[in-house]
Amino acid sequence: MRYRGEQLSASYRLDLLVGGRVVVEIKAVSEVQPVHRAQLLTYLSKGEFPLGLIVNFHRQTLVEGLHRLAR
Repeated sequence: MRYRGEQLSASYRLDLLVGGRVVVEIKAVSEVQPVHRAQLLTYLSKGEFPLGLIVNFHRQTLVEGLHRLAR
């Protein structure tokens, strides 16, 4: 896969891109771990996107499962 002229390995597959600017990563885990944040930060950095969200559906409410990260 190529993005902005750079060859990316198949392991770089973001879940959702909104408006070409916001990366949304969908999770269903008991707790968001540092590796999940690192994954999102990698997508933000490699794709030069300004904002990312982790949405964890394994929480009681959606608000509890939202994590916002900026590059």
